[in-house]
Formats: sequence, structure tokens, C-alpha cells
Amino acid sequence: MFEGQRVVSGQVLVNQAMVLARSDEDELELAVRQHARLVYRVAYSVLRNHHDAEDATQETFVRVLRYGKKLAGVRDPRMWLARIAWRVAVGQRGKNTEESLDDRDAVVEICSPAAGAEEILLGSEMRGMLEKLIGALPAKLRDPLTLSSLEEMSPADIAEVLGIKEAAVQSRLFRARQILREKLGGMMEGKDGA
Repeated sequence: MFEGQRVVSGQVLVNQAMVLARSDEDELELAVRQHARLVYRVAYSVLRNHHDAEDATQETFVRVLRYGKKLAGVRDPRMWLARIAWRVAVGQRGKNTEESLDDRDAVVEICSPAAGAEEILLGSEMRGMLEKLIGALPAKLRDPLTLSSLEEMSPADIAEVLGIKEAAVQSRLFRARQILREKLGGMMEGKDGA
């Protein structure tokens, strides 16, 4: 009778372990469903390449799977995943900086049916010019600006992702916007004077 009880309690332990493993899988699956787009956008904002951002997104969730036990105790899974994605992408930055032709096709144009070809072309040129200007900023200014404008993160969230103080984020955002304003103003004056 004693051995039978041990087998039963052993089976109970196996069942409990399976339930815990399944709940971890469910939690991870839920995190992927809820935050995959955020993770991809954070990775893309750093890497500026569709394929590299997909790789970084996958690597982010592999790391989450590896350290999945921590997910249950995380206060804000969105920021935790954004921070992991940021670190993965920064780690991959510079490995492959070429942009493929597929990346240009991945950009989706959203325009009203009333927009004419000239408006669409002008918008595309402005977007390209702005991307170049942002890309030319030093990384310590570009990174907070990207997270603020593209990911719509608060300065507190950006500080958490980048591992810096909130005051530093605000200062860097101010300086980045000031530089962009000056460069755009100079470009517009050059066009008006031409």
C-alpha cells in the first residue's frame, strides 16, 4: 500500500509539473500575442532592417522562453520585453547594416484616396529626408527619440529600457528635436532660396 501511494503521489507531482509547464507556455504564448508587434518595432527602430528586426524579435522571445520563470513575476511585461528587445537589437546592430530591397517594399504607404501623386511623392521625400536626419543623429540622441516618437513611450519607460535616468532622457529628447529642427529649417531655407 505504501508503494502504491508513492506512485500516486509521484503521478500527482508529474501532473503538477505538467500543469506548471503548460501555464508557462500559455503565459509565453500570451506575451507573444500581446507584445510581438512592440518587440518587432523596437528591434526595427534600432536595426532599420526588416529581416534583422525579425531575427531580433525571434531572439527576444527565445530569451524569454529561456528565462520564462521570470515572466510571471514581472510587474510590467510590456516594458520588460521592450528592454530585452532593445538589448538584443543593440547587440545585433552593426553586424549587418545593409538594407535589402525587400525592406523598401515592407514600408506600407497609408494615404487618402484623395491624395494626388504629387502629395504622395512629397510625403515620401519628406519621410526619407527625416529618416536620414534621424539616422545621422548620434545613437545617444537617436535612441530616445526613436522610442519616444515611434513607440510612443513615456520618458520614464524610455529611461527604464535604456537604463538611464529620466532627466537624461528628457535632455536627450530636447537636444535631438532641437538638432532636427535646425537641420530641417536649414534645408527649407536652402530650397526657398534656390
